[in-house]
Amino acid sequence: MDQPVLDLPFDAEAMLPGLRTWVECESPTFDAAAVARVMEIAARDLALMGARIETIPGRMGYGPCVRATFPHPNPSLPGVLVMGHMDTVHPVGTLEPLPWRVEGNRVYGPGVYDMKGGNWIALEAIRQLIRAGIATSRPVTVLLTSDEEIGSPSTRDLIEAEAARHAVVLVPEPARPDGGVVTGRYAIARFNLRATGRPSHAGARLADGRSAIREMCRQVVAIEALTNDDVTYSVGVIHGGQWVNCVATHCDAESLSMAKRQEDLDRAVETMLALRPTGNDVQLEVRRGVTRPVWEPDARGMELYGTARRIAQSMGFDISSQSAGGGSDGNFTGAMGIPTLDGLGVQGAGGHTLEEHLLLDSLVPRAKLLAGLLQVV
Repeated sequence: MDQPVLDLPFDAEAMLPGLRTWVECESPTFDAAAVARVMEIAARDLALMGARIETIPGRMGYGPCVRATFPHPNPSLPGVLVMGHMDTVHPVGTLEPLPWRVEGNRVYGPGVYDMKGGNWIALEAIRQLIRAGIATSRPVTVLLTSDEEIGSPSTRDLIEAEAARHAVVLVPEPARPDGGVVTGRYAIARFNLRATGRPSHAGARLADGRSAIREMCRQVVAIEALTNDDVTYSVGVIHGGQWVNCVATHCDAESLSMAKRQEDLDRAVETMLALRPTGNDVQLEVRRGVTRPVWEPDARGMELYGTARRIAQSMGFDISSQSAGGGSDGNFTGAMGIPTLDGLGVQGAGGHTLEEHLLLDSLVPRAKLLAGLLQVV
């Protein structure tokens, strides 16, 4: 990597105002209009950098995506795809209990760590290269998507089609706790469950009813007890009943399983689909939802990691490589065999909680790492 990249004038404090605008535009996955609002902001920021902007309409009730293509002297060369999501798990209104704030080395806010902060430093890396007149090795495209937090049901085809046109994929999802990057991810499957009971008046005729809620509770305990060293089982969403004085007819739940190996996940899928009700007077339906394939580290991906590590070492720090749980859209591109490097985003903690924050002192080194990669990969 050339010395000019090391000397680019990245400034953590200067990055905060733009990132704050993104974070304070709340964008939960299930609110398509909110996601569209943050996409409009991001599209404008990318357009000001000189990118050609395309807004791709959402489908299946989810928000739109933004594709930004930057000019390059050799536009026919297979490029670098920088890929991130702008949806978050935080509902609109989370800014009240989790406001944007800077406390020492921590910057708080909904989605600041997962993954608006990573997306913002990727843009900053591109911005600094453009300002300095430093050419990227390949044409650069930025793809911002709208539904990653629920498994990318409406964007997987777009992600895979876009990735297939590129030579390398960089994903600024959060860094690992030690600052390492991700060279593989575990397989993940989601399931939708519905228990159906028999209604009755809970006060006058309780014994006549069969509670769907009680049946689902039994299933939840049984499902989570299946967790072992090879595969995890968890239930994260449950809805049931409508009136407290009625025995519940229906109860719905969502379950997630994660495994390091595809064959273990395949067995978990069989196990989940084979679940049966605990009695003849209740019913249980299990449907398979979104699945992310396992992404195994491969030679080309590890070569990409080696390049990133050399860049980091030239800046005075080191990065490890890991396979990681917690799916990302890197699962798709890595499983396609396209060299993919994930976990290039900010350091921090508390993702998906009201303690979500990034570390201020990670912004500059992580942005420089991205800039270095864009110059040489």
